[in-house]
Amino acid sequence: MEDKNKLLEEILQDVDEEMTDEEIIHLLLDRKMAKKEINTKLTVGEKTADSLAKFAGSWTFIIIFMAILCGWMMFNSAVEKKFDPYPFILLNLVLSCLAAMQAPIIMMSQNRQEEKDRQRAENDYRVNVKTEIILSDLHVKIDQLLKNQEELLKEKNKSN
Repeated sequence: MEDKNKLLEEILQDVDEEMTDEEIIHLLLDRKMAKKEINTKLTVGEKTADSLAKFAGSWTFIIIFMAILCGWMMFNSAVEKKFDPYPFILLNLVLSCLAAMQAPIIMMSQNRQEEKDRQRAENDYRVNVKTEIILSDLHVKIDQLLKNQEELLKEKNKSN
């Protein structure tokens, strides 16, 4: 990140010295906004992580999960030959294993989303810089127009 800031400072110094605002705008417009598209060429693991994170964060998952839990407990409470009696130790083991597997997969998906957000923020920054340069250029041009208009009015008043 520091390298980017140093590079940006050097570019801005060079820009101030050598380039006009219009050249800067064209340079920024010519540059591709996103360096790379994250959604391209996803691995099977990344696709799986995204799908699982999307499903695990839905009401469908919560309802299905609650139904399975209630069904497991009701079955083991009602049947005489119980494979997981009341303290439901096997159920606790299954839930722990599920959480242990699900958490890192969801974190992988969140890390990929964070990278996407970082790129969007960088793109937004570039758009903001372009907008600032355009507005600054317009401000200078309007000031010049006002100055020219005042000079024309002064010349007109002198001639009358």
